[in-house]
Amino acid sequence: MARLLVIQHLEREGPGQFAAAAAVRGWELEVLRPDLAQPLRDPLDDEILLVLGGPMGVAQLGDPALAWLAEEVALLKRVLARQQPVIGICLGAQLLAHAAGGMVEPLTCGVPALPVREVGWGAVSFLGDPSQEPLLRGLEASELMLHWHGDRVRLPAGAELLGSTLLCPEQIFRLGARAYGLQCHGEVLERDLQRWLQEDAAYVAAALGPGGVERIHADTRRWGARAERQGRRLIDNLLDLLVQTTQASPLS
Repeated sequence: MARLLVIQHLEREGPGQFAAAAAVRGWELEVLRPDLAQPLRDPLDDEILLVLGGPMGVAQLGDPALAWLAEEVALLKRVLARQQPVIGICLGAQLLAHAAGGMVEPLTCGVPALPVREVGWGAVSFLGDPSQEPLLRGLEASELMLHWHGDRVRLPAGAELLGSTLLCPEQIFRLGARAYGLQCHGEVLERDLQRWLQEDAAYVAAALGPGGVERIHADTRRWGARAERQGRRLIDNLLDLLVQTTQASPLS
């Protein structure tokens, strides 16, 4: 038996497929909302910590309006030091890498380097053979994933890079055996994406132009069902791996 302890930073960016996977397993799920002034807490020995995405970033550490960001980084440092299982998604992956000694900086492209946002469906290519990597079991050498960010991670020493896109090399990474970061979004259900597109239309337009929202709608009609299936497969693999490591290495 395991539980998911979820840190959520924005109403529309919920646990999605993680919640569905937890329900199938009979797990309990608890959501903490520091953005709504709910206090954070450290995960218990039988809990997997899941840190979700949001529009804020590592560059805003120290902003009095987002004081809980620093508390979250301190929590992640404790989790890493205790080698507790943790998953970071998008912002969560950036906070996780920062807590481990990595860097987060604006995503850029070209010469001279100009800021760019990676938004919409794009292929994540895996650096290893999916047949040899338990996290990637059942996936192809590359899979379409949803992207929604304007920053990138510079991985800390000892991190293992597992997946990249052409625009952003650091998409999926592992820290030790019990900490994973995903810059991409495998958790988003198609029904939830509609809300993202409605509420964050200006961000999409800034990344893709005035037709960006309809472009993502069209791409979702074409690829969304398969991407959702494969995203769920990745999440199932991830949870299975973390449960195995938890059972093999119980915390005192």
